[in-house]
Amino acid sequence: MLSATRMHIRLAHAPRRVVASPFPLRPLSLYASASRPAHRLVGAGAAGTRTFISSAARRDDDANAVSRRPNEDKDEDEGAHEDAIPAEDLTSVGAHEQQHEHAVISAFDLFSIGVGPSSSHTVGPMRAGKIFIGDLDALGLLEKVKTVKITLYGSLAATGKGHHTPQAILLGLEGSDPETIDTGTIPSRYAAILENKTLLLGGRHQITYDMDRDMVWRWDQVLKTHPNGMRFSVFGEDGDLLATNEYFSVGGGFVVNENTKVDENLFYKGVDKSIVHGARLHQTHSLSEPATPGAPPPAPDPIQPPYPFVSGDSLLALTRKHNMTIAQIVYDNELHFGYSHEDIHEKLMRIWSVMDDCIRTGVSAAEEKLPGRLGLRRRAPMLYRRLMRGFYPGLSAPHLAQIGAGESMSAERIGAPDGDSPGSSFSSSRDGDEGQPGAFGRRIAASRPTRVVGTLDHPVTPMPPRKTNIPAMDFLSCYAIAVNEVNASGGRIVTSPTNGAAGVIPAVLKYIVEFVSDDPERSVVTFLLTAAAVGMLFKRGSTISAAEGGCQAEVGVACSMASAGFAACMGASPETVLQAAEIGIEHNLGLTCDPIDGLVQVPCIERNSLGAVKAVTAAQLSMASQNVYSVTLDEAIEAMRLTASDMSVKYKETSLSGLARTVKIPLTVPAC
Repeated sequence: MLSATRMHIRLAHAPRRVVASPFPLRPLSLYASASRPAHRLVGAGAAGTRTFISSAARRDDDANAVSRRPNEDKDEDEGAHEDAIPAEDLTSVGAHEQQHEHAVISAFDLFSIGVGPSSSHTVGPMRAGKIFIGDLDALGLLEKVKTVKITLYGSLAATGKGHHTPQAILLGLEGSDPETIDTGTIPSRYAAILENKTLLLGGRHQITYDMDRDMVWRWDQVLKTHPNGMRFSVFGEDGDLLATNEYFSVGGGFVVNENTKVDENLFYKGVDKSIVHGARLHQTHSLSEPATPGAPPPAPDPIQPPYPFVSGDSLLALTRKHNMTIAQIVYDNELHFGYSHEDIHEKLMRIWSVMDDCIRTGVSAAEEKLPGRLGLRRRAPMLYRRLMRGFYPGLSAPHLAQIGAGESMSAERIGAPDGDSPGSSFSSSRDGDEGQPGAFGRRIAASRPTRVVGTLDHPVTPMPPRKTNIPAMDFLSCYAIAVNEVNASGGRIVTSPTNGAAGVIPAVLKYIVEFVSDDPERSVVTFLLTAAAVGMLFKRGSTISAAEGGCQAEVGVACSMASAGFAACMGASPETVLQAAEIGIEHNLGLTCDPIDGLVQVPCIERNSLGAVKAVTAAQLSMASQNVYSVTLDEAIEAMRLTASDMSVKYKETSLSGLARTVKIPLTVPAC
């Protein structure tokens, strides 16, 4: 079955473009000259256009190969697009969601398994590439392709290199998808494409692909629908344009285009539409009309989910009307999407298993540093060992059951690193050991600086040094950092709701499972379904894309979702749960996205740690407030949308200002 995407097709010697869709092909009112060769998109844009260089021109020396200035003999409009506008002119936020009349989507679309480091810049582009190739194959055009041109716009171009966007697109074009790709093969496969200058479309049709010639980076322009736009075009033997399509990675791994941006809920992440349940392919997205007084109740609409909600207030009204928890509302809606009770339980446990494995991978990593120019030192293994109470085999722990896909695993105890006492708290140093150069903390001398202790003969005597041990905060921080270090290294991850914020929800849920819950599986189900409901509200009412709303749309939303999940697992009422979600987002409003060097490392990793701690604090505050509050969740979501709309493009995942501009990156690493 064809995917529901718009694809312009130019057949050989045909004067008309047609559209490939799940409906019969129909001609458009756009005509092209059959005698004129198709326009080749090989340039980088008009001379004099502003190119976005993050961190004050501190990109790699080979940036010129990526940000190619147009040659004088090339048409100055090459790479341009009729729908493209200057990046700073795009002020709408969540426009592709506003026409949805309810917020309900599948929780398994909101929580999906993928690869790091970014859901919008890695997972989404890989899905887009795979969808594009699937459409070409379905139309019988794949074998005719000789050249493919890729144009990246806005944030995808500004930070795409550090977010592995080229790798994702090219491997998607080769037929890989984020959930099943072997993450260990990504670097070698990408290197082979660059070295051999060949691309295996769909895994079987080999073409020539030159990265410097065939990928265009338009930092200065965005397409009107969303800042994360990309355009794919394929050409035949004689240079004629065979097909072209535009896709938008709107956050969380979701991919839409012009034909699907209104009816995005039709299938969301189902790359192969033939296996998507009919309830997700034919939703009308309209809420029921109010019943006429005295008229019999209308028959249930088989197309609509049983409990559609559009806002926090409508969700709360459903829980009161039907005497159901938020998790129960979401669960019954999942049944409508064609999942059985066994399917729902298995999928939720699978999601949690990947989250749990991600934490385990992070705390047991053998690599000392994360990839990238920052030379950022991994901290999760050190933090975990210093805590001395792990729950994974081969690390440290008493014999405790591990929640996963219905499995229990034994654990062995190991000692703490030399010099660490079992009760010591972990260090806050960014660069680990004293005097080790090359880490991002930039220590330049092994000698300790003079310590200021204060004078003793003063009315305010100095405080004696001491160590604190706050287990909840320590474990939450360690778990979140572990997940985001795996994400930064391109490992297997769960978008929750995005990759950049993927550490918050697993950290809070892990803490509940290990330290709070008497029924871990029940807690996993309740937590994930409740958090998913809150994520749906943000996705419809605002955005979960940092390219649209800054980091408030990622870590802020994840914090809100985790707050709601924690409160639900503590037995809080639906009203208190939504209050927890409101507190979680209210104190993240205005959070900017300014990743240093375009990498999902600083400040992203630590920010997830703080987001997890803040989520638990928000839930505790809501449960202590006895439903007395001043701001509703709907009001906070609208405030976030307005804040995102007013925010400068420099703080929306473009690495143009903030920390990305002020922090000096060492260009060379001194020898030890």
